[in-house]
Amino acid sequence: MSEKSVGQQMFDKLSYKKKNIYEEASSEKIKAIFDYSKGYMKYLDDSKTEREAVCAAIELAKQKGYTEYKIGDKISVGDKKYLNHHDKSLVLFSVGDNDIERDGIRILAAHVDSPRLDLKQVPMYEDAGMAFLKTHYYGGVKKYQWTAIPLALHGVMVKADGEAVEVKIGEEEGDPIFYINDLLPHLGQKQSAETLGNAISGETLNILIGGLPYDDKEVSDKIKLTALSLLNEKYGVTEEDFLSAELSLVPAYKARDIGFDRALVAAYGHDDKVCSYPAVTALLDNPDTKRTVMVVLADKEEIGSVGITGMQCEVFMDVIDEISASLGKNSRVVRNNSKCLSADVTACYDPNFPDVYEKRNSAMISCGTTMSKYTGARGKSSTNDASAEFVGYIRKLFADNGVIWQTAELGKVDAGGGGTVAMYIANHNIETVDLGVPVISMHAPYEVVSKADVYSTYEAFVAFVK
Repeated sequence: MSEKSVGQQMFDKLSYKKKNIYEEASSEKIKAIFDYSKGYMKYLDDSKTEREAVCAAIELAKQKGYTEYKIGDKISVGDKKYLNHHDKSLVLFSVGDNDIERDGIRILAAHVDSPRLDLKQVPMYEDAGMAFLKTHYYGGVKKYQWTAIPLALHGVMVKADGEAVEVKIGEEEGDPIFYINDLLPHLGQKQSAETLGNAISGETLNILIGGLPYDDKEVSDKIKLTALSLLNEKYGVTEEDFLSAELSLVPAYKARDIGFDRALVAAYGHDDKVCSYPAVTALLDNPDTKRTVMVVLADKEEIGSVGITGMQCEVFMDVIDEISASLGKNSRVVRNNSKCLSADVTACYDPNFPDVYEKRNSAMISCGTTMSKYTGARGKSSTNDASAEFVGYIRKLFADNGVIWQTAELGKVDAGGGGTVAMYIANHNIETVDLGVPVISMHAPYEVVSKADVYSTYEAFVAFVK
């Protein structure tokens, strides 16, 4: 092999090039990547709604000795606690013996809600020999992607007496699934002439739930009654109990390996469980008792981080205040010296759709966890634009810990855009930058990630919290 020229050596030294993790990794590292993905894929299958994701994370935390915390409880050095906030968001924290006024708190903030179809409050009706449920889509979806695929029903119904009943149908072998009808191509000429955004309307995303008439000639809606009677038999609910229910339709798919080499994972809900799982496991796997670390799993990110379980709620700031007060520290000083990674996904460059990406500044598959200095849209609107100093700090941290990572924007300028929870955390005077896994087919019922990028994100979070 010929020796490199002086110019080539200089170019290699001064230029920047992304690294493919699989090309850089040893066989032992690739085994670690694949082994880690098994736990992640189980978490995905157990966490199709925000309630289930919170429950699964709590179970992982309990296995590591974490105990429940409620606002107002006394907090001491060495505590490992979780705050279950209305079963839909979660704060995990471990209290180190370092001075938190000097060192602040290391925060990993992700979200556990994903695009889906929610049932309306009066959803059930019968028409033309079939029974249906009306839905209202949640988050940014391409509506046509949700027709003619197997769906599962997840959620909770609260009965008139206050009893909460958990519902999950469509996941187990032998369960029935649910379905949204689509128009056959033979009669779909007009539909096919519509834009993708208009071909399927929100009011046609109706869930097919049955076709068996109840055996009573006096009943008008016989098929609806069959469905209601089966729900009543299994869960003890009536149609009125839909008024106080949170029921969602999610894809009935399991997480699966992709390709001959199994290097990629297809699943529903990568956005943002692909960041929440590494955040939780990075904290739980961290034996260091010196630094105070917090993981926030928020709800409602897909619709603006609003409400009592969204990141704009003050609850996670309340926990910081309570930790500070219990340790005799000033929470404003603690926040000023805290640092946060907003753990959220970004768009992965897809060579099938190159027109919307600016390739130099796009995330590439298997090239590591991805920092987005800013997100937003057009002129960086609705974004946290992290400082050069903080990006430099993270850059050195990753270099010191051997983390392979990359940077990216969310597509071309003016091509679209999106936001994360970062700006809401930064509003509390906490240095924040977005970091997460690049995703292909984001917000589709079945998304794609690289196992290498998931593990790289875990490594990045471990380096950040230790």
